[in-house]
Order: sequence, then C-alpha cells, then structure tokens
Amino acid sequence: MTQDALIIDALRTPTGRGRSGGALAEIHPVDLLGQALQALVQRTGIDPGDVDDVLIGCVSQIGEQSATPGRMAWLAAGFPVHVPATTIDRKCGSSQQAVHFAAQGIQSGAYDMVIAGGIESMSRVPMGSARAGADPYGQQVAARYSPGLVSQGVAAELVAAKFNISRADQDEYSTRSHRLADAATAAFQREIVPVTAPDGTIVTQDETPRPGTSTAKLAGLKAVFETPELSERFPQIDWSVTAGNSSQISDAASLVLLVSERKARELGLDPRARVHAMTAVGDDPLLMLTAPIPATEKVLARSGLTLDQVDHFEVNEAFAPVPLAWQQHFNLDLDRLNPRGGAIALGHPLGASGTRLMTTMLHALEDHGQRYGLQVMCEAGGMANATVIERL
Repeated sequence: MTQDALIIDALRTPTGRGRSGGALAEIHPVDLLGQALQALVQRTGIDPGDVDDVLIGCVSQIGEQSATPGRMAWLAAGFPVHVPATTIDRKCGSSQQAVHFAAQGIQSGAYDMVIAGGIESMSRVPMGSARAGADPYGQQVAARYSPGLVSQGVAAELVAAKFNISRADQDEYSTRSHRLADAATAAFQREIVPVTAPDGTIVTQDETPRPGTSTAKLAGLKAVFETPELSERFPQIDWSVTAGNSSQISDAASLVLLVSERKARELGLDPRARVHAMTAVGDDPLLMLTAPIPATEKVLARSGLTLDQVDHFEVNEAFAPVPLAWQQHFNLDLDRLNPRGGAIALGHPLGASGTRLMTTMLHALEDHGQRYGLQVMCEAGGMANATVIERL
C-alpha cells in the first residue's frame, strides 16, 4: 500500500549576498547547513536518530562542498553517526529533486523519515568552479549541437527573443520581485531560522532584497552577455539581460522534513502538507530555460488538477524571461505567480533554491488559507522539476 509523503516542517536560513563581505560569507557551508539541521530538529522535536536518510542538493561539489556536505553537516550538528547522507545534483533543482527522492522513498516503503534540502555557499565555492575550465560536453554533444550550446545567460536572451519579452518587461518584473520580497519581510520570519556567524553576529533576515529598486534604475544597467560572435550567431537577440533582471548569487541552506503516514501517527506529528504530484522533464538544451512549461503541463496531468485549482505558483526567477515566458504561455494571472518575490530579489543559492521555494510556498499557503501550490524550476541542460503540494 502506497503511503503519502507528508511534510512536517520546512525552513531556511536567511539569504546572504554571495560575495566577500556578505552576511553569510564567513560561514563554512557545512556549518551553515549544520545550523539549519539543528534548527529543524529543535523545531519539530524529532529524535535525529529516527531519520532514515539526509538528501542534500548541492551544485558546486568541490572544495568546501566536496565531502558529502549533508553528511559533514549532520556530524557538525552533533547528531547520531548511524544516519547516512547523500548529495544530489540536478543543477538549480537539486534540492527540489531531493524532495522528490525523499517522497518516492516514503511512497515505496523504503523510508519513514527523511530530511531533504540543499546548501550552496556561492561566496566560498564560486559558481562553475567544479568545471575548472574543462569541457563538460564531449565530441558527440558538440557535434549534435554545432556550433555549440550556450550559457544560461545567453539562453535567457534566446527565451526573451522567442517570447517577445522586452527589456522593459524584464525590468518591470524585476522591480516587482524586490517590492514583493520587501513586503513579505515580516511573513518570512516564520520560515527563517537565525544563523550565527563566526564573529558571533546573528543573522536573522535576508540580505538580498533591495526595496529601493525601480525600473528607472534597472534601465541604466548594461546587458552582460553580448559579444560580437554571439550577436552574429543570434541576430534575433536584442541583448536585454542584466545583473538587475537576473537572480542574485547568494549563500543559504534550506530543509524539508518528510515522513510517512505511519511515522506521523507513531510520533504524533502534525503534517502541514503532502506531496501531491511530482515530475522532471527535459527540453531544448539550447533554449535551456523553457522546460518549466512542459514540466508544469506534465505535473498538472499527473495531479488531476487544472491551473485554476492551484492557488500559488513558484517559478524560479533564474532570469526574468523564465517566469515571464511561463506566464505568457499559460496566460496566468500574475498575482498567483511568485507572490512573495523570487530569486531576483531573494537570491539563487543553487543547491538550496528548490527547498527554499518550497518553504516559502508552504508558509504562504498557510498564511492565506490556500490548498494547492505548484513549484517549477528551470535547470541547466534544458531540464526542469515540478512539484505540487497540498496544504493539510
């Protein structure tokens, strides 16, 4: 008999700006994740020895994030050594995929209690450092997609061109992200757990939202991905993606505790939501960032729900064209899309973003008495994860 995968709690650390001097830049990623794990155990009152596995998303698995960071963080937190951990890399959707694996394990009977989450310290382990200048494609991929695949920034430009999304559209949307994130500052306190930096500073709020952002200020920023070679190859691009309408490099950890129905009854745990449906898809690796569209269609078909039945949508704001193309395709009311801002304002700490979005979505559903939330995340290589949760 298949059991529901129940969500008992979801939390995140504050998000720090991913650079020297950022609020979390001096914290080793293992220690950052370890503090989040301690907070999760304290908030839920579980015995950490009851956890079957710790599934942690992390993209740049090199340097300080190379030694199975979930395992090291579990040990740093002082928890029992018999609990294992593993690391998952599905690029930007790594921790969302961790939730999928956790839910699948519970539904199959392999798990009763799992922690799924993610970590990324982009201050200390820079994006792309795991590649170390190597060619990740090989000869056959290069031949199939000659004259070559492009970076995510150029892919965002291609999406903007395909969906006729203007620079003004992107800057207006980005201003909205900052405005909504700033307005949600008080609401975020339910989902954020404080973090203590090595110097004793206690960080309690996101560092990344800029409430003074305006479309006029963003309009003054330069497009960052244009080169003469790319302009010749892609004459349809107007070059509109800037640092201001892209997600912010940042540091954070986030976690979700999932249990089986049997375990919830045994321990008297009060589930807040259940994983209703989930999927992962691939799409055009050149456009790269369009997979949230077919992923949404597939997860809705699996869930038996229509767009109108979903109260809250989280579409990761890797670049402004991503949620705008998604919204254009589905002709969705913008009020239900990222209503508390997104990665443009709140940052995109790669491996942690999936469960960060889920944490925010769960709390927003509770705050507004809503039932269904759908989360979708574009991923490098032209992939996407989609998840529907039902608030209980």
